Amino acid sequence: QVHLDQSGGGSVQAGESPTLSCVASGIKYRRYCMAWFRQAPGKEREGVAAANTKIAQVWYGDDMKARFTISQEYTQDTKWYLQMNRVRPEDTGTYYCAHSEDCSGLAAHEYKYWGQGVQVTVSS
Repeated sequence: QVHLDQSGGGSVQAGESPTLSCVASGIKYRRYCMAWFRQAPGKEREGVAAANTKIAQVWYGDDMKARFTISQEYTQDTKWYLQMNRVRPEDTGTYYCAHSEDCSGLAAHEYKYWGQGVQVTVSS
């Protein structure tokens, strides 16, 4: 059983650059997929970024690549980050990290384990 523990988030001002963290435990294989999704109030969940360490492939959701970066901690490969740059009020939502043993991108159904979610509220 994989467990994902998220941290970060909170209330930020537009233009700031917060970082979200996700620490995975119980991972069976060293190479796997990790992704970030978000859900804004009243909207469907959308993919932000995903990384497949098996094939060294990274994907970003529409309009995400310019301001969001997914990364893995070098010294602790079970820790992941989502760097959010120059956030806007429309980035407000609940952000989730998600794990899969394999993936082909940002299809949510490919991810079996999910973090508890953290709220990010961006005020103008």
